[in-house]
Amino acid sequence: MKNFFTTLVKYLLIFVVVYVAVNLWRSPSTPAKQADMGIPSSFLQTSQQEPVLVYFWGTWCGICRLTSPNVNEMHLSGYPVLGIAVSSGSTDELNNYLQQHDYRFANLNDEYGQLFADWQGQVTPSFIIITDGQVSQSFTGITPLWLMKARMFWASI
Repeated sequence: MKNFFTTLVKYLLIFVVVYVAVNLWRSPSTPAKQADMGIPSSFLQTSQQEPVLVYFWGTWCGICRLTSPNVNEMHLSGYPVLGIAVSSGSTDELNNYLQQHDYRFANLNDEYGQLFADWQGQVTPSFIIITDGQVSQSFTGITPLWLMKARMFWASI
């Protein structure tokens, strides 16, 4: 039995190391010029008082279909959230999608994916947390609600 738990812990540690490494490699990076962040000034100002969650996603992204309800719940719970819809069609198409799914978090339409490219984004969904006008965290992939809240808490301290 002891051997089983030792093996389990080893595999868990390997998983965590690989997960962190892949996540660091795939996460968005702040554009070279701070002015090219593409984040509205109102969100940058809000980040001076509390962390802001920025969510790169797409209407075409299967994983985003699992993650977007959690992001919406973050917004409904009072967290400042900005969605950036990557290559998701025209503004009208995006607004229809948001309305169909009752997503109420603020969104920018990155119709051609240029903003995501400026951030050197590789996969959706991708997240950044902005604190005091600077990126304090970035991560990718399926993210449960509790982990989003934990990351926002961590960014606030």
